[in-house]
Amino acid sequence: MAANKNTQNQGDVHQFLNALDDDRRRDECFTVLELMSQVTKLEPRMWGASMVGFGSYHYKYASGREGEWFLTGFSPRKQALTLYIISGFSQFDELMARLGNYKTGKSCLYVKRLEDIDLGVLKKLVRQSVAHLKKQYPTGCG
Repeated sequence: MAANKNTQNQGDVHQFLNALDDDRRRDECFTVLELMSQVTKLEPRMWGASMVGFGSYHYKYASGREGEWFLTGFSPRKQALTLYIISGFSQFDELMARLGNYKTGKSCLYVKRLEDIDLGVLKKLVRQSVAHLKKQYPTGCG
């Protein structure tokens, strides 16, 4: 079974974000960094080469695959700022309806511009998603 290449590492989050070429995207990332730090009360860590994550949990699938992943995080992608709402979106219909302009994947929230979404709603979404994961993995969260 292949190992996950996006593991937590000792990379410097601020150095990574300060190296971004796009001033707008850099500013947005620092806004999200502050928001997620406030909500989670956790230190940001680099995961892989381009993801910033907060906290971690241990997962194990029925297939036997297991590993560590962050509770929430983000990545400054070229097409969109990607916010990781690991618990998914199905239980957050009311919040998603008020969030603003975005697209989603399984657990990815894609935002073209941070000004397109309501940051107060995003805070609630991150808070509830992290709480959901901590409840689902009570002994594996850190």
